[in-house]
Amino acid sequence: MKIDKDTVVTLQYRVADAQGKLIEASKDPMVYLHGGYDNTLPKIEEALQGQEAGHKVTLTLRPEDAFGLRDEGLLRVIPKSEFPPGVKVGGQLQGRNEQGQEQIYHVVKIKGPEVHLDGNHPLAGKVLQFTLQVSAVRAASAEEIAHRHVHGEHGHHH
Repeated sequence: MKIDKDTVVTLQYRVADAQGKLIEASKDPMVYLHGGYDNTLPKIEEALQGQEAGHKVTLTLRPEDAFGLRDEGLLRVIPKSEFPPGVKVGGQLQGRNEQGQEQIYHVVKIKGPEVHLDGNHPLAGKVLQFTLQVSAVRAASAEEIAHRHVHGEHGHHH
């Protein structure tokens, strides 16, 4: 079966930086609903459209095609006294950005009485190489299409 709108794609992936240094590799397969449901990056869907199980491809994506450009406006410095005890570098918290929208922030540094937060995706601003290998393709169920995501093993459970 060919990958097309409303198919469920199972694949293994590796993500490396522009120099080829490994950032992440899938331990379990990634499973997503193909066809513009925002379940993976648009350039990945574009590269896999019309392919079949067994297809392997390596893509180099610019930041704007991957996790976006860095936005220095998403950096915050907040007094450590405003955090519960035990705040650690690498932690995440949910807050609101200047527009009042919910935003995930990463604790990137604790310097004396200050906690430095970054609301950018950790891979924002980076050129990335994605190596993808499709292991299975199947038709999506009506429920998966209605819910806009995959159900079952490696997918969403209700």
